[in-house]
Amino acid sequence: MKTAVIGATGKAGQLIAQELKKRGHHVTAIIRNKSNLTANVDDVIEKNVNDLTATDVMPFQAVINAIGFPPEHSDQHVTVGRHLIAIFSEVKTARLLVVGGAGSLYVDKNHSRMLKDMPSFPDIFKPIAEAQSKNLADLRDVKTFDWTFISPAADFRVDGGRTGTYTKASEELTTNKEGNSYISYADFAIAVADEVEQASVLKGRFTVVGEELQ
Repeated sequence: MKTAVIGATGKAGQLIAQELKKRGHHVTAIIRNKSNLTANVDDVIEKNVNDLTATDVMPFQAVINAIGFPPEHSDQHVTVGRHLIAIFSEVKTARLLVVGGAGSLYVDKNHSRMLKDMPSFPDIFKPIAEAQSKNLADLRDVKTFDWTFISPAADFRVDGGRTGTYTKASEELTTNKEGNSYISYADFAIAVADEVEQASVLKGRFTVVGEELQ
């Protein structure tokens, strides 16, 4: 399968690119500066994400948006999200997968409250959570192409080990056997690659949780 990873030099993006490459997919990194690339990929598109066109994404069956922004530039999640929606709406055949956040996960069965709305949610992450929630809301209005929004667990651990397993849940904050909402970047990359191959959630969102290595 021809795949592309936007933000393949980032913490999540490079692991997703590596996981896809390991499975035999043809992987293209879409990045601003190819000198920062460490993942083994087949091709590179060196371009700012907001400069991408429908022609750029047309060759791919699946494109993963794994780009991250610091809190002070959190609004870019909305800007980039809307730009990608615009160009994917022209292509219609390429599927967009978005690495989201845990802040938009629901904390009740009625889906009336999100994690970001809880008093204990860290203030520093609220701008990003709000922006990613808007990105998800924009995607929910899309009817012209297939998309999937994937939220990690609340404790998204870059230094966590690879167990090779994870538990998939719908849109509610979910915990592991130890009662923790946790997933390592490595196991999250496996979940994303699985979804690329299985296309089990179209025009929707799910979350994944994992176990910590003992």
